[in-house]
Amino acid sequence: MFAILQSAGWPIWFLLAASIIAVALIIERSISLRTRNIIPPQLFDQVVEVYRRQGVSEQVLERLAADSPLGTVLSAGLRNHRSSRYVMKEAIEEAGRAVAHDMERFLTTLGTIATASPLLGLFGTVIGMIEIFASQSPTGSNPAQLAHGISIALYNTAFGIAIAIPSLIFYRHYKNKVDILVVEMELLASKLVDILHGERIDYPRPG
Repeated sequence: MFAILQSAGWPIWFLLAASIIAVALIIERSISLRTRNIIPPQLFDQVVEVYRRQGVSEQVLERLAADSPLGTVLSAGLRNHRSSRYVMKEAIEEAGRAVAHDMERFLTTLGTIATASPLLGLFGTVIGMIEIFASQSPTGSNPAQLAHGISIALYNTAFGIAIAIPSLIFYRHYKNKVDILVVEMELLASKLVDILHGERIDYPRPG
């Protein structure tokens, strides 16, 4: 591995740093964006049950907000349970925007790596081409310098593409997952508003 890094020249270190950051972000987002962490399966039913049994208290709201992103959204609605539907929905939307922003954390960085990696690879290719041209002289060419220039050009191009492809795939995947989770939270929050205002009968979920 060290021999490959040596052959690829100093530009490869930028790509190596980008690859380490990308892997770290992919692992972190895969843990943070688990559906069970964002939308706990039984949380909505528990919130409705607690509200009907004992109403709303500050302690309940604080525990709910700290539970999960869905809990944060639902607590914003419950905090305004005596207000109109419009005020409740506005509070829920504000909390939802903040939650969505938190869930998209680091995705911009991952997308930037996906975009910049081929450019960093191209930068290494240019450095390799300069090395190749520098190997030429009126008396002939320097085979060692020529081979080193070719290695720099090819390795950096390959590494740039190899980093960009998985980074782009995971960036798109996580962006889509965040959008789906946000929609699910919005539906549950709207259902809570209807239940609190007595405009929907909350039948038990099957199973």
